[in-house]
Amino acid sequence: MEYVEIARAESERGELVLRERHENGASTVLELRANGVFVMDSAEHATETALADAALDAVAEPRRVLIGGLGLGFTLDRVLGDRRVEHVDVVEIEPALVEWMRDGTIPHGRQLLADRRVRVVVADIGAAVSEAGDTSYDVVLLDVDNGPGYLVHATNAGLYDVPFLTAVRDRLADGGALVVWSADRAPALLDALRDVFEEASEHRHEVLLQDRDEHYWLYAAHRR
Repeated sequence: MEYVEIARAESERGELVLRERHENGASTVLELRANGVFVMDSAEHATETALADAALDAVAEPRRVLIGGLGLGFTLDRVLGDRRVEHVDVVEIEPALVEWMRDGTIPHGRQLLADRRVRVVVADIGAAVSEAGDTSYDVVLLDVDNGPGYLVHATNAGLYDVPFLTAVRDRLADGGALVVWSADRAPALLDALRDVFEEASEHRHEVLLQDRDEHYWLYAAHRR
């Protein structure tokens, strides 16, 4: 397997690397890594699609959406494909990743971020939610890690605990939904969601990742 580095950036959180992967003459695959940890690639993004679909299906009118984590933009792309969506705030902590999307280093990025409905905020999602004031959302999607058991940054642990989840609930409109993606089952997250929301559920999602059968988990909660 051949890898070619496309871009690299350093921040106080460490190293972010974007690279291409070539397999047996097949089409080029973009791969994103943070501090050496695989985050996502462009070959398998069914989980990002499932995350968006689960969130959009959870409410009748998902007019205003908040996405925590830009990644390679596949969740955003799916959300923008829903005609009911009128506005999307995307919170991404890594400015380099946003720039790679805007300048075409990630080829499909320019078109996504040019959509008039999109506003990108370079910030920590915890701070962005707490400072959102009176802003409310119909849907919040959280995809900043590989789940609470596989953190990209240790400081993200608080995103899966009661105080942050309570802050998200307070930003949701009546009937709004929060959906969280995880690489593994997360019973403690489900318990925390049930402590904060009137109802919460977990859903197993099957995927094929680099020729391996895998399963991921989606956690959903509603404000009633």
